[in-house]
Amino acid sequence: MATTAELFEEPFVADEYIERLAWRTPGGGSRGGEAFDPKRLLEEFVNHIQELQVMDERIQRKVEKLEQQCQKEAKEFAKKVQELQKSNQVAFQHFQELDEHISYVATKVCHLGDQLEGVNTPRQRAVEAQKLMKYFNEFLDGELKSDVFTNSEKIKEAADIIQKLHLIAQELPFDRFSEVKSKIASKYHDLECQLIQEFTSAQRRGEISRMREVAAVLLHFKGYSHCVDVYIKQCQEGAFLRNDVFEDAAILCQRVNKQVGEVFSNPETVLAKLIQNIFEVKLQSYVKDQLEEHRKSDAEQYLKNLYDLYTRTTNLSSKLMEFNLGTDKQTFLSKLIKSIFISYLENYIEVEIGYLKSRSAMILQRYYDSKNHQKRSIGTGGIQDLKERIRQRTNLPLGPSIDTHGETFLSQEVVVNLLQETKQAFERCHRLSDPSDLPKNAFRIFSMLVEFLCTEHIDYALETGLAGIPSSDSKNANLYFLDVVHQANTIFHLFDKQFNDHLMPLISSSPKLSECLQKKKDIIEQMEVKLDMGIDRTLNCMIGQMKHILTAEQKKTDFKPEDENNVLIQYTNACVKVCGYVRKQVEKIRSSMDGKNVDTVLMELGVRFHRLIYEHLQQYSYSCMGGMLAICDVAEYRKCAKDFKIALVLQLFDTLHALCNLLVVAPDNLKQVCSGEQLANLDKNILHSFVQLRVDYRSARLARHFS
Repeated sequence: MATTAELFEEPFVADEYIERLAWRTPGGGSRGGEAFDPKRLLEEFVNHIQELQVMDERIQRKVEKLEQQCQKEAKEFAKKVQELQKSNQVAFQHFQELDEHISYVATKVCHLGDQLEGVNTPRQRAVEAQKLMKYFNEFLDGELKSDVFTNSEKIKEAADIIQKLHLIAQELPFDRFSEVKSKIASKYHDLECQLIQEFTSAQRRGEISRMREVAAVLLHFKGYSHCVDVYIKQCQEGAFLRNDVFEDAAILCQRVNKQVGEVFSNPETVLAKLIQNIFEVKLQSYVKDQLEEHRKSDAEQYLKNLYDLYTRTTNLSSKLMEFNLGTDKQTFLSKLIKSIFISYLENYIEVEIGYLKSRSAMILQRYYDSKNHQKRSIGTGGIQDLKERIRQRTNLPLGPSIDTHGETFLSQEVVVNLLQETKQAFERCHRLSDPSDLPKNAFRIFSMLVEFLCTEHIDYALETGLAGIPSSDSKNANLYFLDVVHQANTIFHLFDKQFNDHLMPLISSSPKLSECLQKKKDIIEQMEVKLDMGIDRTLNCMIGQMKHILTAEQKKTDFKPEDENNVLIQYTNACVKVCGYVRKQVEKIRSSMDGKNVDTVLMELGVRFHRLIYEHLQQYSYSCMGGMLAICDVAEYRKCAKDFKIALVLQLFDTLHALCNLLVVAPDNLKQVCSGEQLANLDKNILHSFVQLRVDYRSARLARHFS
């Protein structure tokens, strides 16, 4: 195998290289069935090593030659770099010399220019002074001969000259030059009028370039402001033809904003003057016409118009903020708005409160009139409170109860109307009140809401509802107070939502927040007390109704039948009617309340229901069959108690059911039943009292089990 440098290119693997060499050598392997010949393979390896040595020497000589060549080129390159550095230093020196020479020449040129200017400026001033003296002499002689004064096309040059002569004339003594001064002033005034007239004509023709030219000349005249006034007046001609003066004003300002920069050198001042004119003339007149018409005759329309006009004015101001009106455009626009509305905003809140008061009173009165109800005065004070407490605790008839025929005197329509009026008042208050007065004004509106919604409507309905609750011993009483509770809860939610959505943002960062929260808390607590009182008395009436049913329907023979073997009923008629009544009341309570209030009231009713049945069962004697019937009744009561879905109530009836088992259990098993799981924790006196109800209590000597 010929040895070349290409055989050693990367990647080079020595083992593979030896294998290839052996494989190519005849007798070096088993290729072609030839026998292995180690001598021949050794000879081939020796020859190949010699070839490798020769190749290594050849490559080494080549490397040395290349290294020498590289060193030679490196020296030549270094020499060339040194020569270039020397050339660069020479060039840099020449550049510095040239720069110094240029600076010297420039200094000389500037000095020469200053000298020339120093000579030329006085010369120009002298020439100009000579011309002015010439023109002054013409005024002095009383005859204007110069072409600049007689040629109307040279009005610009004439204006420049007369403006300078006018300034000079002001310095001259009056006694000697009074006549010429008056002539110059007259010419000054005539030219000023001509320029303004020319500006007006150019504006009507829409010649922007001519307007800009004339405005630049007038800039140095006293009548420049009059030119601006003329421009502003003509801009507004035909601009306010539609009904929407605010939209017209915005469009006008947008159009003028594009043009004013092309005409005047101080466009922001001219635009600001235009806006001021629009506000103080057009808008102020429009606002006055809209508001004065209703100010004394129609408070509702007046407030709506005031809110609408102020909102549209502030919206217009926001649009105008996009334009360049000078440094402090926010303050400028705020002052313009204030100048229009200050007389209306000063007493705004008094008008708002007066309207809200009369409107709320009218809404309530209209509702009571629709019910043919004369609102009565609800008694308050110590005597009334004492009567309420006595009636609540003893159910004594301290005066006649009011028959409202099931009317709650609560109306969601009335509530929505009151809340809507208050919502609009809050929105107007937010927009029209000074930021420093906003929390105070919002609190006054809230106080109106509390007075008419909470006190005059809800509280009156609660008081009327309380007075309409019959005593607990009334028969077939209509217990509609739960309807009052249901509607009051709904109204409270609406009231709370408006408090959070519309009042809170207005007072959240002021001391009035705590005052409003406390007022809201007090009114809710006050009403909750009356709701609790009414619910408690309603529950007493429910228990009274149940007691009346039991008294009327339960017979002594129910639990001690004459024929023990001929009892066909599963439970007594009294039980059926009481359970039917209780289920209706439970359903009524669930539909009238929400949240935890349902469980709280049902628990209280369930406990009182249990106590009533417990005390009722204590009134009778029970035979064996009567005891079984009592157990069936209690089982039905327990099934009814499951509708309460209150664990405590169900537990009480479970215990009562276990107690009723004592009425039928065999005497020998009595002690075992008393120690059962449900009765073990009860007082022995309770167990004994139930056992005493058995007809065989004495004959079976059952008292011995409790001795």
